[in-house]
Amino acid sequence: MLLKVHPDNPGERHLKIITECLRSGGVIIYPSDTVYGMGCDITKIKAVDRVAQIKGIKREKANFSFVCSDLSQLSGYTRPIPNHTYKVMRRALPGPFTFILNANNEVPHFFQSKKKTVGIRIPHHNVPVQIVEHLGNPIMTTSIHNDDEIIDYITDPELIYEKFHKIVDIVIDSGHCGLIPSTVVDCTGEEMTIFRQGKGIIEDYI
Repeated sequence: MLLKVHPDNPGERHLKIITECLRSGGVIIYPSDTVYGMGCDITKIKAVDRVAQIKGIKREKANFSFVCSDLSQLSGYTRPIPNHTYKVMRRALPGPFTFILNANNEVPHFFQSKKKTVGIRIPHHNVPVQIVEHLGNPIMTTSIHNDDEIIDYITDPELIYEKFHKIVDIVIDSGHCGLIPSTVVDCTGEEMTIFRQGKGIIEDYI
């Protein structure tokens, strides 16, 4: 299904369709403040396996992240965050960052890396944030890659639908997204380190 959803004010009817799909173990493609992402309900292991299969990787080796609606929800899945890290996150979020944090026992075991960490996103985009709010728990996220050797990401939702409509349940069309993924910031050590430089400039918030 290709579902046209307003990027700023997603309607209740659309949100209900999307969350019912996620609760039933569905896989969706959705917009963000960086690139289009693929995701599912973090509690549905079969859906997580579907995403891993689509990406052509083993779930155990995947670096999937969570999309949370706000910092209070985020804290339900992480160990206590140091004050200096929390202050940076509070300034930077919502925004184009993925923060790698130490996971607590609320994170499903099939998401945790051997280091017991989890990637967390709070996008500056109403569609994924409201999906998570209506669902009541985070969704898993991973970027949609293109097969093109020059262009890494597909920005046009209709082209995404052409490519993925047979293997996902819903493609959300909220217009074009960008070509640059989130900046990944590792916060598990004594100091923040940039794991991947993307759209966000973390130094602006330190």
